Amino acid sequence: MKSLPKIVAFGDSLTAGLGLAQAASYPSLLKKKLDADGFSYEVVNAGVSGDTSAGGVRRIDWALEGDVKFVILELGANDILRGQPADQMKKNLAAIIERAKARGATVLLAGMEAPTNSGIEYRKAVHDSFVDLAKEYNVALIPFFLDGVAGIDSLNQRDGIHPNEDGTKMVTDTVYRSLRPLLEKGGR
Repeated sequence: MKSLPKIVAFGDSLTAGLGLAQAASYPSLLKKKLDADGFSYEVVNAGVSGDTSAGGVRRIDWALEGDVKFVILELGANDILRGQPADQMKKNLAAIIERAKARGATVLLAGMEAPTNSGIEYRKAVHDSFVDLAKEYNVALIPFFLDGVAGIDSLNQRDGIHPNEDGTKMVTDTVYRSLRPLLEKGGR
């Protein structure tokens, strides 16, 4: 049997599905949506809890092995939570995008936002990093990966950071809204 082309969900605990059953992670839910709409792809959950953009640079090459058509790049949240410089995060994400594109993969960049208590300058620098990367590398951007979920208690686990099952369903919808037009360009 011929193997399916791959969509690699490359990220941190938000991708890995920390605190959820594997079947409830966003990559698993995304696979169900793809199948339901007639798109034939293997969805690889390459999420590693606690990973930073620097960690992503170190492991992107193995994640790109095989017939990878799309990479959903969701990293930066841990950099932000640790107060890492936004320019270093941006540089690391750029390196990941460059490697993915060099292997012929289409990149969908998942934007992150810094928390309100991190200061106006830092919040702007983080926000602008994702917008600038999308423009510079001509990649699609999900403006905010946790749109409609972040800060809403009923959609998050007790830690207030990781989406619960309901929140993850919303994240999956957010991702799919941006991924589907790319899939339609690439064929079924």
